[in-house]
Amino acid sequence: MTSHTHSRSADFYGKMKELSYGGGGSNPFKSAAVIKISAFVFVSLAFFYLGNHFSNGSSLQLTFFSSHQSPQSQKPPDSAVVGFSPNLNKSFDLSSLINGTASSPRDGNQQQLQTVAPPPPPPPVLLDRTGVVDENGKMTDDFEVGDYDPKVTEDLGSDNVSVGVANVGKGDDRVRVRIEKFQICPEIMREYIPCLDNEEAIKKLNSTEKGEKFERHCPEKGKELNCVIPAPKGYRAPIPWPKSRDEVWFSNVPHARLAEDKGGQNWITIDKDKFKFPGGGTQFIHGADQYLDQIEKMLPEIAFGRHTRVVLDVGCGVASFGAYLFSRNVTTLSVAPKDVHENQIQFALERGVPAMVAAFATRRLLYPSQAFDLIHCSRCRINWTRDDGILLLEVNRMLRAGGYFAWAAQPVYKHETALEEQWEEMLNLTSRLCWKLVKKEGYIAIWQKPLNNSCYLSREEGTQPPLCEPDDDPDSVWYVDLKPCITRLPEEGYGSNVTAWPERLQNPPDRLQSIQIDAYISRKELFKAESRYWKETIEGYVRALHWREFKLRNVLDMRAGFGGFAAALIENQLDCWVLNVVPVSGHNTLPVIYDRGLIGVMHDWCEPFDTYPRTYDLIHASGLLSVEQKRCNLSTIMLEMDRILRPDGRVYIRDTLAIMDELKEIGTALGWHVSMRDTSEGPHASYRILTCDKRLVRS
Repeated sequence: MTSHTHSRSADFYGKMKELSYGGGGSNPFKSAAVIKISAFVFVSLAFFYLGNHFSNGSSLQLTFFSSHQSPQSQKPPDSAVVGFSPNLNKSFDLSSLINGTASSPRDGNQQQLQTVAPPPPPPPVLLDRTGVVDENGKMTDDFEVGDYDPKVTEDLGSDNVSVGVANVGKGDDRVRVRIEKFQICPEIMREYIPCLDNEEAIKKLNSTEKGEKFERHCPEKGKELNCVIPAPKGYRAPIPWPKSRDEVWFSNVPHARLAEDKGGQNWITIDKDKFKFPGGGTQFIHGADQYLDQIEKMLPEIAFGRHTRVVLDVGCGVASFGAYLFSRNVTTLSVAPKDVHENQIQFALERGVPAMVAAFATRRLLYPSQAFDLIHCSRCRINWTRDDGILLLEVNRMLRAGGYFAWAAQPVYKHETALEEQWEEMLNLTSRLCWKLVKKEGYIAIWQKPLNNSCYLSREEGTQPPLCEPDDDPDSVWYVDLKPCITRLPEEGYGSNVTAWPERLQNPPDRLQSIQIDAYISRKELFKAESRYWKETIEGYVRALHWREFKLRNVLDMRAGFGGFAAALIENQLDCWVLNVVPVSGHNTLPVIYDRGLIGVMHDWCEPFDTYPRTYDLIHASGLLSVEQKRCNLSTIMLEMDRILRPDGRVYIRDTLAIMDELKEIGTALGWHVSMRDTSEGPHASYRILTCDKRLVRS
């Protein structure tokens, strides 16, 4: 202690004596009360001195009060051994301070009192991440890929809280208007497909002779769907698979015309409150199973479930061909236009069979090159030889190298002049395409596509159709016109060298190397990391969220990547199929999805999807909406999700925390029951999972 401190202590004890002797003349230190008071005051002063000492020189000093003192009265902190409060020898009215009122020091000096807050903590150190696995081995979308543009980099930490659910505009320019609840659409719209039912646009077409009216013609801006599509009166929860293969509720697809038109072909019958499907077709009235046995007997190399895993059925009817292939470990995508038998695709989906509304007309179908191991057409009413075979060239583009085209039609077996001419035209065309007729038996003919370009290059000069130009991208399909040329096969053999099922599901295909993405680590490592991530995630969903109890059948993955989500559902033995959607706003990974033995489609989520209302039991969207909000209206996307979601269906949205409040409001306005859950990364992650249930309103 300094001499200054000793003098203060002496004064203190002197005053204590004066007070005590004045009270009666006894020994002051024999009074217990005075001893306690003295000890309390001494300890208080000691703690005050120590606190002031340790606070000096620190950037985080604890300042109780501050007063406007002259600079001369303050010592530099580095020279002070013991610091004193600047309020020493001052007293304050504590009750007025606590109550927030002004008070005056007892020495009469008017002082300003203020509380000084500690400085904010330093910002966290930002980690540069590359690849899709973070420093803890977890999958993440927060990583840099090649050069990036700061203008489009997503700010995961921003507080982008929604103030409404109806959005006008895109990105940061959106204006949000709160809507408590979306209105119900008129009853006439219960099977509405926006881009295929746009009668106003169809009427303006210059020509419809090539099937243009069956292609996409989406509503103009401002005329998009803005209401909730109603279910038919008496709608019931769908009959679960596999029973749904053979029967569905009449009230769910209340259209009897197909049963009336095709009653003699064993397609579909009406039995009380159900439609029943005997398994027949126009060309196989005795049942699909017998028909499939015949094909495999004709050509054992087809090997359903091993060599042949992914099939396209063109002009599918009610999709019995694909429905019966499921039991042989084959996934068949059934397609047909919305023509006079417009509800055939709706029946297929109600049965639990993969199907889409699509037409061979003037544009490429939305599937990649070398997608299908087998393409099948049984009386599909398509003139394959028109316009020098441009429609069969589209089949050739989608058919895998070494794959098969099976045609069951009258020209194959009927001996009539017109039909025989059609058969000769087909033989001539397929020969110029370098297809080999490997088998013709009864009413079925089967061709095989070559494994490489050698046959094309050895044709006589001037042979039509020509090879496509080397710079033609056969996987570019979004609003791309059909091309009157033969798609070249990759010189590296990509597409033809896939392994057999089920090994191909988890084997990184060679065509992975052709995907146009920037990556700091190998594509195979990205592929494996995605597969591991979704395997663990789906195992968690099955265990914690009881997915086995949901009776899932029709599933849509809105942003599929390499198809890891769908592969994980198969690995967990959930009896469902997944349509993997690759958005046009991202990298085109569709070829890899098909090489794995899965199915998928290209799509732009700023536009409606080509399927009927009430298609899917589960819609999954991971990291999609935070990306698409820069291009699209989020309310429009979620209205479309509601349109294609079955009553009692579920939506799982995994996305950034920044947009979750907005998504919750939109979901609530749609009538969904919504709740937010943490991801496996924990409650402090920037991502959340929004689970939504679309409740069935009983009528």
